[in-house]
Amino acid sequence: MAGAIVLHGRSLSGKNLELVKKYGVIHEIIKGRDIPAIVIAPQTPKGAGWDPDKILNVVEYVQKNYHVDTSKLYVAGMSMGGYGTMFFVGKYPQKVTAAVAICGGGKVTDGCNLKNVPMWIMHGKRDKIVPMSESEKMVKSIRDCGGNMVKFTIYDSYDHGLIEKCFRTDTLYNWLFAKNHTFVDSEEK
Repeated sequence: MAGAIVLHGRSLSGKNLELVKKYGVIHEIIKGRDIPAIVIAPQTPKGAGWDPDKILNVVEYVQKNYHVDTSKLYVAGMSMGGYGTMFFVGKYPQKVTAAVAICGGGKVTDGCNLKNVPMWIMHGKRDKIVPMSESEKMVKSIRDCGGNMVKFTIYDSYDHGLIEKCFRTDTLYNWLFAKNHTFVDSEEK
């Protein structure tokens, strides 16, 4: 079975894993949504951001200890988790099958690494917490590197909180899990 890692926003940081159930993919699973993957939902301590190396450690632990197809890894995140998604995919593109980054951003220098991974970037036009320009600059950096697998959706009426509704739609999951290109880590060749 594929693996999927879900990266939460800053408001869900802390030492209480119950928080990651508050919204997003885990909330959808609790409500009965069937996700065709083993879903990993780590939590950052308060004040910490997402570190791509720590994310990789968690993914590799789960892949080693559970029946997870190591060639299929999906990543999704919102807000700080959207940044974490782009940081992780930007550093380890060969590990990721597809990704969704909602109201986040990243390092424009990662654009050329992100270009080969199907990526759906979403942002609410009314977002006052993370400016839409953060997503726009990432889309531009990917396209400037020749990336044509990036999908960019702007929701005119969504602010930072309302965009969470994207996790409640079949469209997001259908798009994400339809991507099935497998990657082989160069170290495994």
